[in-house]
Amino acid sequence: LPTPPARLPYVPRVPPMALLGKVTATTFVLEGPRCVFDGHADASDAVWLAVAFANASAAFRNPLSRADVPPYKQLPTARSYMTLETAAAAYSCSAPSPPVLRVGSDTACRDQDRQDPCNGPLPSPGPYRVKFLLMGCRGPKAETRWSEPILLRRAVSPSTIDPAPAGRGSAVVVIASILASLGAVLATAVLGALGAKVWGSLCHRDLGTDAFIRRSYRTHHIPPALPQPLSPGCGCSPPGRCCSAPQPPAPC
Repeated sequence: LPTPPARLPYVPRVPPMALLGKVTATTFVLEGPRCVFDGHADASDAVWLAVAFANASAAFRNPLSRADVPPYKQLPTARSYMTLETAAAAYSCSAPSPPVLRVGSDTACRDQDRQDPCNGPLPSPGPYRVKFLLMGCRGPKAETRWSEPILLRRAVSPSTIDPAPAGRGSAVVVIASILASLGAVLATAVLGALGAKVWGSLCHRDLGTDAFIRRSYRTHHIPPALPQPLSPGCGCSPPGRCCSAPQPPAPC
């Protein structure tokens, strides 16, 4: 009988730090099992990731060889599969192993009838459990514990999205309306002030040119000059001509 694999206390988990797309509708991220298999792995060994529905993880059986590894396409029926085959040396303490692994990232698995292990998108929200398994040429050598259930995000149907703003109370709507009204009043006041200033400037400019033209003046009446009577005892020179204006007296 084959030797049972060593049970390691390591529990796979989703990283606790904030990561973009850490859990999506078809994928999730795991911490890499760095330093977990040191002391158990040889240079030719490989580390696999077993993925199973949470309610089917207890029924999962480790394959005896690589040929018995359950493929991704059997997940809907077998309720489990294995993926992410990686050389054990990549997870050693001395190797710069990747900090995280993404499960379900190979979209080509859906379109190709591949027999080799594939890291295809997960078909439903789950939940799922995972564990790492160290495989040698003679079968499993060491394994971790199963993870806690991992639930994926649920995709929202476009028909269920409410086009109206959701979660806004009446107070928020009232405040938004008041702020909009205040903005309109302020804009009107600013425009009015600018208009008054421009109009006043134009009127002041016109006053300098039109004030004199439009101002009326009444002139005093000056009657026409009347003929002056001739001085007695004096004649006109030359004789026979009358002068309308006083002339200096001629010597008699």
